[in-house]
Amino acid sequence: MTKSLKNYTIRYITIMILIVIAVWALLFYAFIMEEVYDNVDDGLKNQKIEIIRAAYNDETILKIDTFGINQFKITKASQQIQQGKKNTFKNDLIYMPYDEDMEPYRILNTYFYGKDKQLYHLEIRTSTVEEDELKYDLATALIVLYILIIISILSINTLVFHRAFKPFYQILDKLEKYHFGKLKATQTIKSNVREFILLDSEIDKMLDRNEKIFQQQKLFIENAAHELQTPLAISTNKLELLLEDERLSEQQLIAISETKEALERMIKLNKALLMLSRIENNQFESTDKVIFNSLIHQICDELADLIEYKGITVEIADHGTFILEFNSDLATILLSNLIRNAITYNKSKDGLIKIDIHSDSFSIANTGKNTALPPNSIFNRFHKENSAINSNGLGLSIVKTIIDTSSKIEIHYSYSNSFHVFNIKKL
Repeated sequence: MTKSLKNYTIRYITIMILIVIAVWALLFYAFIMEEVYDNVDDGLKNQKIEIIRAAYNDETILKIDTFGINQFKITKASQQIQQGKKNTFKNDLIYMPYDEDMEPYRILNTYFYGKDKQLYHLEIRTSTVEEDELKYDLATALIVLYILIIISILSINTLVFHRAFKPFYQILDKLEKYHFGKLKATQTIKSNVREFILLDSEIDKMLDRNEKIFQQQKLFIENAAHELQTPLAISTNKLELLLEDERLSEQQLIAISETKEALERMIKLNKALLMLSRIENNQFESTDKVIFNSLIHQICDELADLIEYKGITVEIADHGTFILEFNSDLATILLSNLIRNAITYNKSKDGLIKIDIHSDSFSIANTGKNTALPPNSIFNRFHKENSAINSNGLGLSIVKTIIDTSSKIEIHYSYSNSFHVFNIKKL
């Protein structure tokens, strides 16, 4: 699933921040525990000094051999035990009657000589913070911190990133609305970011170059088509005169006839290219209220001989009246191409064309090839099926161009129940 640049960036920032916080939390916990134990150990060392001093002044202290209120005990030790021993610390759990539970304690073990030159073992203990409670409190604080960070990031996303990326989305919007031959004057994107200004400038230059090339190509096609009309017409007329010459052999007449057919196909192609050029240049600007129902019936009547010759049955169902503000010439070209396409690519025998007309849409369905056509290419120029020898592959391309330039209707192709269906509906 694709994501916007803004959300994509925020996601990785959030993940990285959470990982950093997790590592920081572990280090923070280790540092806090180290500080806690360091402070406790300093306190135990201080108690040790005070107890040893008190023992020199009051020998009765040396007889305290059980933990009591003062939380220390002194026992006699041998010289062998003392070797290499200094201050040693350890953690232990001791039962606390008040809590009725085992509580953590920090214990200092050390040795000292009394006033009587006897070696004594001193053990001092003090209650410390519970690690489990510390972990729980720290985890709770970090979860709250995580939630606050996520909320903060989302707020930054809304308030900062949206504003920062606004020029970028304006550039994207400009590109989405761009169509060949329909370049409109656009305002320069206002931004303080050098990269956005450079991107907008380069895109404007690219669009201008594309438009110039597109216009040059259109002009070339239009001029070439115009220039070809006269020599093609002259060549066709001369071939028709040659066909009337009785001195020519049968083979020569066949060759001339084939040449004439090829020229006629070229003339049709030339007219189609001219038509595309005129449509793209918006030379059909006037509009009227066009009743498509009557126009469909009219075109079917005009093509009745061709329909009868191919053995095709046409069924027209008027479920409503399809009326649209449209150029009447373009409407005729649109319907004529769709119906001719349904005839050309129909079955050679017992074919059927179904035309259903509603107030907001109409469809033209025909039998024919038993598999669906490629929807991504059927409207491309010069695309045609192998069965259509005499087709120039521009009929549906002209249909699509008319619909795209009108912005009032849209066309969809589908294959359903052995019918190739072209559905046109109002936007």
